[in-house]
Amino acid sequence: MVQTLAWVFGIVFLLFGVLGFVPGITSNGLLLGIFMVDGLHNVIHIVSGLAALAAAWGMYRSRLYFQVFGIVYALVTVVGFIQGDNVLGLIMTNTADHVLHLVLAVALLWVGFGMKEEGGEVMMSPAT
Repeated sequence: MVQTLAWVFGIVFLLFGVLGFVPGITSNGLLLGIFMVDGLHNVIHIVSGLAALAAAWGMYRSRLYFQVFGIVYALVTVVGFIQGDNVLGLIMTNTADHVLHLVLAVALLWVGFGMKEEGGEVMMSPAT
């Protein structure tokens, strides 16, 4: 299940990272008219997606992806709420981004640290 979720997260992150560059879907720096994005923000989402897909393909443990990226997105959430309109002066953000990053952090951390595999077995990728 963890590996399947890595596929889902990878595709979704990649999709929204690419859509952030598409005029019409992103206008005035707002993806879908809601989320503040810029070039670096989009690239970060693409990299997050590629890392998830690498985990799903078995290049490293899928659970590790969720643990590491869960912690990273949790830190981004905290810094974003504190700084308001940016994260470390690198990416532009707004309240919708902060809430989305919070939801992502909770989901990623839950899969990485809290989710139990069916039947008590932990699925490992072939590379581990």
